Amino acid sequence: MSDKGDYEMKTAPFDARFPNQNQTRNCWQNYVDYHRCKKIKGDDYEPCEYFKRVFSSLCPNAWIEKWDEQVENGTFPGKI
Repeated sequence: MSDKGDYEMKTAPFDARFPNQNQTRNCWQNYVDYHRCKKIKGDDYEPCEYFKRVFSSLCPNAWIEKWDEQVENGTFPGKI
């Protein structure tokens, strides 16, 4: 064990809306759902974190960084 604590590693669960191996749309949809959830329910609403865990598992970090920047600048192409 390390001094950093115990971590439980999980992968994103199966989502019947995205049955194929290519998970790009699943990544995108969970990113958008996370931000919609936060917008509607507020930043402290714990169930929104589910979407964040899924998109963090599926999406390349470079995409997330780019989309976060676009959300901040109001140029994100999705409807949040």
